[in-house]
Amino acid sequence: MHSSWKPVSGGVTAPQGFRAAGLAVGLKPSGKPDLALLLAPEGAVCGGAFTTSVVRAACVDLCSERLESSGGRVRAALINSGQANACTGDRGLIDSQRATAALADRLGLDVEEVLICSTGVIGVPIPMPTLLAGLDPLTIALADNGGEAAAQAILTTDLVEKQVALEADLNGRRVCIGGMAKGSGMIHPDMATMLGFFSCDAGVDPPLWQAMVHRAVKRSFNAITVDGDTSTNDTVLAFAAGAALADDQYGALEEGLTAAMQHLAKAIARDGEGATCLIEVQVEGAVDDASALSVARTVCGSSLVKTAVHGRDPNWGRIVAAAGRSGVMFDPEVVALWIGEHQLMQAGQPVAFDRDAASASLREETVLIRLLLGSGPGSGIGWGCDLSDQYVRINADYTT
Repeated sequence: MHSSWKPVSGGVTAPQGFRAAGLAVGLKPSGKPDLALLLAPEGAVCGGAFTTSVVRAACVDLCSERLESSGGRVRAALINSGQANACTGDRGLIDSQRATAALADRLGLDVEEVLICSTGVIGVPIPMPTLLAGLDPLTIALADNGGEAAAQAILTTDLVEKQVALEADLNGRRVCIGGMAKGSGMIHPDMATMLGFFSCDAGVDPPLWQAMVHRAVKRSFNAITVDGDTSTNDTVLAFAAGAALADDQYGALEEGLTAAMQHLAKAIARDGEGATCLIEVQVEGAVDDASALSVARTVCGSSLVKTAVHGRDPNWGRIVAAAGRSGVMFDPEVVALWIGEHQLMQAGQPVAFDRDAASASLREETVLIRLLLGSGPGSGIGWGCDLSDQYVRINADYTT
């Protein structure tokens, strides 16, 4: 991370001019917060990234189409938790349009400036009378310190809320980036079952901002996996509003955006359903960065690697086997492998190691696996979590 970016409080409302709210309006039977709103200042631009699944919720298509038709000039995101509103036929789109139109009316915005994101059980529509009745109290609750309330209201099976805020002095000017996310299961690259929302108080031209968002997502949310499943609703939206920076400061801004996204991506992986640790796979020596990232993601997503980590078993054969099926070409005769500080392979051959000490490394809060594939310039990092019996229990009972 750029050395000038420092953590601060405030989450998605830490940047100047952004307001948010989160309330329990009755969308969830649990009574927990379930409706959130993020409002960006006038002149804001928005960049987005969405699920690559062909089975997409209507809200995903609506967001994508409005970002394109508005040239990225979007100011508000409404998020409902409890119902994915996916695979609900025409009603899914109609309800998304009704919700955004009603909110646009209350905020005094054009409907094209309002997006909606839904999360919850697939096939369950939004109870629209409940949502619409919640819009007045939600807009009244908008506050410049509402980031935490909003972060709580977007959760589903998450055990913890996920927020971040970073600030830096860029050429004598304070710039802040904030974010919130949800995600715990059905997590896999391109993208995972997660929602992420980001804010930035620097002005950026829409095409440049969209390109920054695309690259940052590739190095963060598209580098995590929990269970190998990609969702119907995955969305990342990032808003930027404020005075423009000098041209030579945009590189530092992108570093901050990437750091904020990576922080939340790792938080999602660590909060994977039933997980007890975060797995970080560092790959070096690949022919290019894309190849390295592909290997890292494959290792992170291997059920055999994930169960070995859960059992604290330094079974290095599972790691190299996963790397070998990643679709990336490399010479197995030069591979080196470490778990924590313990080297287990050198030049494609096993080396003597302290099994108990290596097993102890697998008990860390973050389990580090490092692979050297050769002498190429490519490197990449992927994140995942271990696979426990609790994951099976959680998902076996998900809708019942």
